[in-house]
Amino acid sequence: MRALVVVGLLAVVALVFVVVALVKDTQGKGGIAGGCPEGWPLADVRLREQKDVKINVYNATNQPGRAADVADDFRNRKFQVKKVGNAPKAVDEVAVLRYGPKGVGSAHLLRAYFLDNADWDYDPKRKDDTVDVVLGSGFQQLATTTEVNQSLGDLGAPAAPEGSCPMPVK
Repeated sequence: MRALVVVGLLAVVALVFVVVALVKDTQGKGGIAGGCPEGWPLADVRLREQKDVKINVYNATNQPGRAADVADDFRNRKFQVKKVGNAPKAVDEVAVLRYGPKGVGSAHLLRAYFLDNADWDYDPKRKDDTVDVVLGSGFQQLATTTEVNQSLGDLGAPAAPEGSCPMPVK
């Protein structure tokens, strides 16, 4: 009988503790736009399908035609290639992905095509949802479908860049 009273009392104390913790929670809106500091951009962190991703492909290597070849590879994988051309200066890295708040989810997908070896260049003031893919001298080829899927698993879900907040899901 005593044990039953003690268990009942512990259950009531635990319930009160949980209710107080939920009511006084100060982090409840930390990851959504409602808790976003004023003036911070809202980042679209939805992982996109290839057909919904808009890209510009730029060659920053000394190999002529590199951007056109890679743009064709991206088109064959159902990406929307908007512009193809040469970058103004050389890049030593594998690639650089340049994007703004509306392109966060798209850039996350593209990271997998470079096996997370591309540098990122996030611009909070950029207004479009297009990602610039700047091919560097370290680039060899895009990842295979299997490699992309494995890389996406390793990368996890897209996250809002520092200084931005995740856009509310509609």
